[in-house]
Amino acid sequence: MLGSSDLVAFVATSDLDRARAFYGEVLGLTVVEESPFACVFDAHGTQLRVTPVGEIRTAPYTVLGWVVDDIAAMVQALVHEGVRFERFVQMEQDDLGVWAAPSGARVAWFADPDGNVLSLTQAS
Repeated sequence: MLGSSDLVAFVATSDLDRARAFYGEVLGLTVVEESPFACVFDAHGTQLRVTPVGEIRTAPYTVLGWVVDDIAAMVQALVHEGVRFERFVQMEQDDLGVWAAPSGARVAWFADPDGNVLSLTQAS
């Protein structure tokens, strides 16, 4: 039914200007539309709508993720932009904070300014 329809991703923010700077300037997504109701980014063909809300209720799990070709290079580039990668005591992560999944994929997590958990994945 929806298999041929475009997906729109949503993430909430308590500060639209701060989120615009993070997703646009730090992560490098292109702004395609702005209004008081949302800042819309092009996330490589997927529309990402960052919407202001009165109160953030961050999920304790990943809400958005990107598949990358070279996770180590991407982590280092984001660290250079001031992004801090998450560490989880129950997971063995390397010096960059990258976890090796049983499938062979490599995953790293970071948060946006509102605490929404985001991830990078390099397929095996």
